[in-house]
Amino acid sequence: MKNLKRVVVTGLGAITPLGNTVADYWNNLLAGVSGAAPITRFDASKFKTRFACEVKGFKIEEYFDRKEGRKLDAYSQYGIASATQAFTDADLKNAKFNPDRAGVIWGSGIGGLETFYEECATFARGDGTPRFNPFFIPKMIADICSGHISIRFGLRGPNFTTCSACASSTNALIDSFNYIRLGMADIIIAGGSEAAVNPAGVGGFNAMHALSVRNDSPETASRPFDKDRDGFVLGEGAGCIILEEYEHALQRGAKIYAEIAGGGMSADAYHITAPHPEGLGALNVMRSALNDADMQPSEIDYVNVHGTSTPLGDIAETKAILGVFQEHAYKLNISSTKSMTGHLLGAAGAVEAMACILSVKQDIVPPTINHFSDDPELDNKLNLTFNKAQKREVRAALSNTFGFGGHNASVIVKKFIA
Repeated sequence: MKNLKRVVVTGLGAITPLGNTVADYWNNLLAGVSGAAPITRFDASKFKTRFACEVKGFKIEEYFDRKEGRKLDAYSQYGIASATQAFTDADLKNAKFNPDRAGVIWGSGIGGLETFYEECATFARGDGTPRFNPFFIPKMIADICSGHISIRFGLRGPNFTTCSACASSTNALIDSFNYIRLGMADIIIAGGSEAAVNPAGVGGFNAMHALSVRNDSPETASRPFDKDRDGFVLGEGAGCIILEEYEHALQRGAKIYAEIAGGGMSADAYHITAPHPEGLGALNVMRSALNDADMQPSEIDYVNVHGTSTPLGDIAETKAILGVFQEHAYKLNISSTKSMTGHLLGAAGAVEAMACILSVKQDIVPPTINHFSDDPELDNKLNLTFNKAQKREVRAALSNTFGFGGHNASVIVKKFIA
């Protein structure tokens, strides 16, 4: 077997409900800002849920000319914009690298849902004559964002999209990590994007009774681990993380945020939407990630949980953490940044892994906001980092993402030491 290469993070980009740069996203996370507000994308007055964590103030002209932008679904717009930021942050525009060994692995759980909805709605309102936009299919398909990113930057290496619901972009990170450490690529633009704040997205999740209906207080609706949580808050946006082989990064003098230590994947094999009640899949995926990283549970200082604010999911995940970490669980900082960003679906993994990277880099843990009442079904001795960021040494952090279908993925990042 080949000697495995080291994989480091050299660039970041973010389009989120908390801000459209990495700095704004991170600063608002640490400040405990909620991205939730009444929906502005469409008239949601007849929906059970009338709020979401929308991207705000996104200036499309900063990334696309008007004609190009019209050919892209919002999920691609967000993804390409975050990748453009990360490409600049990594100083790849001025770097010498082999484009045949540089790729894009992207994640999206749904893809162009808004485009699909609008085209079908337009057809349904017509006289039955099939008049569809010629860009309908290339705007809608879930793989198209990775294609656009590779075209924009001329990257001819591995290029595909992972689709595993809310674990999608964590799977993209793990695949990217594996391609580089196996010597099959030098650089991979990894991440994920989603844009499901539209009638089909909100209506569909409402029909499943998955979303919070706390319409009188959107900013406090996402309350992971709180006794009165009533569902997740839909979010949107994109996160991009540039992974690079260590020696390659060193040779070009790249700045390094952190090192990717390992990744794990598992299946619940239990139910299409509900988690295993004892958190078995979550337990297995964290153990798998630790094994892949050749790390002990005691080496982890922070767990960024899936923590969606659903009644069943939060309980199952804490059971899994206790099962994996045992007594060390009480020495961890645990937090759910979805309390602020909402649930970005397929983009969640990338955006939350970015929080872990910055936590490791800066030795601070973002909070779980909106905690008002302890849930007696949870172990309340766990440090769930309620309501305020906490400073501490963060040697390594683990990020969990779990998706409908029982898909689980975890990635571990650690401090970079040359």
